Amino acid sequence: MRTNLGELLRNRMIEAVTSSRKDVEDTFKVAERDIGVSKDMLAKGHNDWALNIAYNAMLQAGRALMLSRGFRSIGDAKHLAVVEFVKGEYSSQVPAQSLYVFDKTRKKRHRAVYEQVGTVSSSEAQTVITNAEEFVKAVKQILQI
Repeated sequence: MRTNLGELLRNRMIEAVTSSRKDVEDTFKVAERDIGVSKDMLAKGHNDWALNIAYNAMLQAGRALMLSRGFRSIGDAKHLAVVEFVKGEYSSQVPAQSLYVFDKTRKKRHRAVYEQVGTVSSSEAQTVITNAEEFVKAVKQILQI
């Protein structure tokens, strides 16, 4: 599914906000931090947390993109709104595989955190981390940070 900006606004998944360059940069810094933390968790054998934190890196990078355009996610599906915003607005600038992994990991993370602990392998966590790095790198170029 790819939702355009108008649909996200009509469906009340996002709203316009006033944001500063500092807001964008501060949010993006969380994404960069989380890449390193996810690697640390993987090295310690905490695969579930490595995946969760790598996902959060993508989420925060996506939020930084939204803020840079004057939007934020709202409602019950905030994470989905970020994924759909990035897909709809930046699919030509973010690697397709990273976008796919972002959305897939959004679903997996929910299960890993709330339903089935211990279901993430080290190779799966590493794949998510690698894609998160590519995603964050692409967002950094877009934002020119």
